Amino acid sequence: MTSNRFGHFSIGGLLVALSAASLVAAAAGGYHLLKKYSFGAAEGSTREYFDYVTVDSAARRVYLSHGTEVKVLDADTGALVGNITGLKQDHGVAIANEFGRGFISDGAQGKVIIFDLKTLKVTGEANADKDADCVIYDPSSKHIFVMDGDPHNSTVIDVKSGSVVGKIDLGGGPEFAVADGKGTVYINLEDKSELVAVDSASLKIKSRWPLAPAGAPTALAMDVPHHRLFSAGRNPQMMVVLDSDSGKVIQSFPISAGVDAAVYDSETGMIFVSTREGMVHVFHEDSPDKFSEAETIKTEYGAKTMGLDTKTHNLFLDTADFGEAPAPTADRPHPQRSAIQGTFHVLVYGK
Repeated sequence: MTSNRFGHFSIGGLLVALSAASLVAAAAGGYHLLKKYSFGAAEGSTREYFDYVTVDSAARRVYLSHGTEVKVLDADTGALVGNITGLKQDHGVAIANEFGRGFISDGAQGKVIIFDLKTLKVTGEANADKDADCVIYDPSSKHIFVMDGDPHNSTVIDVKSGSVVGKIDLGGGPEFAVADGKGTVYINLEDKSELVAVDSASLKIKSRWPLAPAGAPTALAMDVPHHRLFSAGRNPQMMVVLDSDSGKVIQSFPISAGVDAAVYDSETGMIFVSTREGMVHVFHEDSPDKFSEAETIKTEYGAKTMGLDTKTHNLFLDTADFGEAPAPTADRPHPQRSAIQGTFHVLVYGK
């Protein structure tokens, strides 16, 4: 019997597997709000801004991008472990546990801030580029990849030295990225409705694939063992499943507006996609070639960013209270609601 979830089984093993799969599908429902943690305005901030949620399940820490700071919580109690301050507009946090270092992308400064994982003290910085957004760690190359939105490139940083080792011209505006840990980084290009595969050692683009029927892709997650990518877009509002070797779209599902995060739980085979409209769309990987809708979790408006705790299988989302949308104008025919400063909070969903 193989060790992965979809290996070859005996007849008896197949019956057990089918029974287990049925239990997983039956148990898919029931995600509900477990906890809510509220915080005040970020130090030095003039508006309520929040972005990526990064969960370090092994260390039991949750990193929350909060404008001019990164709040660090205890994943079990919600207690504030520390604050990394002095930022201008941070976006993502990448964790390199084997080096004891963390990396924060600051889009307003066009920099990456480096900090010590134990003390949470800033130890250095590296130049990225304008609109430095998503940031990920690739354990294969020992590189940090920063998605620089406006310049349409990725800045690559050596984890050990903290030095920039190269830039990749992506040919489009990057959003989310994932690394397979085997030498490839996959990147959504929002303005091109494409996904590119990059060799993390040579820093060369290997493949470029269209994402139709999804468009304007933001969120991205991956099932590495089964070579499946989950890319979600805003226009059209769809989540698509792709083969990470060929780029072939296997299946697609409609989602709500303003998608901004996706995570994959390898133990349960569940895919979670969160949107600005206050929905988490949950899908199940029945097999590598068949996916089904499991449930939709109603959260709060603005809770579009999300992290997964792989130990408890809980979801962490952040948002704020929002005012009413202003009246439409010629310049802004579809104005968005604005977050109310000082109302930032974290929502924990589980079973």
